[in-house]
Amino acid sequence: MVRQISVFLENKSGRLAEVCKLLGEVGVNIRALSLADTLDFGILRLIVNSPKEALDALRAGGFTVKESRVLVVEVNDEPGGLSQVLGTLSGVGVNVEYMYAFVEKSGDKALVVFRVQKPEEAAKLLDEKGVKMVADEEIEKI
Repeated sequence: MVRQISVFLENKSGRLAEVCKLLGEVGVNIRALSLADTLDFGILRLIVNSPKEALDALRAGGFTVKESRVLVVEVNDEPGGLSQVLGTLSGVGVNVEYMYAFVEKSGDKALVVFRVQKPEEAAKLLDEKGVKMVADEEIEKI
């Protein structure tokens, strides 16, 4: 599993830019992100190369942050590739709470971030099915 950082943002101009600037100033590289918003606030979910440095910098900058564990799964980058992984999870009743894509510089695999209800069970199941998952150490190298 991989460490994901969630940042709670006021829904106003410039807040996202502040986060990105702050992370850049401490040398943290964003590998994947998702932004969901409501009228008053947004939740920015990040996968970064240095989670501890990102958390420290964001907290010092006054942002409300939370760390959680997510699955980052290699999916065949072809029609039906995502369907295979989702079918494996739904076949045993694992609900996907949310997901978003991951940027990789090269290769024939797409990387997808999954937040699921039962992450340990899901990881074990995917491993048994031969689905490759990415760990924190691999994120640092991308």
